[in-house]
Amino acid sequence: MTQKHINLVKLCVGIDSLEQLRTYRADSRIAAHRREIEDISTHVTRMWPKRAAELLNGGSLYWVIKGVILARQQILRLDETIGPDGIRRCAIVMSPEIIQTQAAPRRPFQGWRYLEQRDSPPDLAVNRFEDDALPDAMNLALAEIGLR
Repeated sequence: MTQKHINLVKLCVGIDSLEQLRTYRADSRIAAHRREIEDISTHVTRMWPKRAAELLNGGSLYWVIKGVILARQQILRLDETIGPDGIRRCAIVMSPEIIQTQAAPRRPFQGWRYLEQRDSPPDLAVNRFEDDALPDAMNLALAEIGLR
């Protein structure tokens, strides 16, 4: 029996498309490689997840782009980091692989939220990655009527 895990969902502020997220994350990884930092992807947040053990048991961070969950990255670990202001923060360390998911609309929220397994959108089939991307408005409309 697989142990339970929980996911996080986060708004992808300043990113307008899945391709832009991939480019942003790739640029961050290239910069890290130049500094000889391991090949990972991080997101720093002010709050430390209280359900860390469940997150680290196979959880992912699901990205909301323009009101729709479109992708996820597997969470590898949580690292403590101290900001320039001296405040302790949580660095969510993720696999660099961005996995495209079925589109799932989400209302705006602040910070991050827990996302139960049963409420998490499934990954797109591998053979669909090469499909032409639908416009964001069409993805949202399809998701709202349950067709995506």
